[in-house]
Amino acid sequence: MWGRIAEYFDLPAADYPASLSPLEEQMADDQAIWAQIVAEHDLKEPDISRLVSAWHTDADLGRPIEVVTDMSKSRAMGFTAYQASGQAFFEVFDRLREMRLIP
Repeated sequence: MWGRIAEYFDLPAADYPASLSPLEEQMADDQAIWAQIVAEHDLKEPDISRLVSAWHTDADLGRPIEVVTDMSKSRAMGFTAYQASGQAFFEVFDRLREMRLIP
């Protein structure tokens, strides 16, 4: 999946890190870089903090344990709609591009 997301943005996929590398730390000084990207691609939102929440991503994806979930109870209660993760990601990315929020 991550390789397909990297391909979508025409970027090389990163190797899996040997240790945790929190996104919040990685993005701490990225506002200036984002401002350049906004100018280069004529995007609408110059404040990166209005688009991303690095601490939230770290909370979701930075767990030092593997998380296994089971949707059977949700489906038994009527939540039967399903969309493949890749499809969901790419639809959101396409919409964000149309809105001129990401390049």
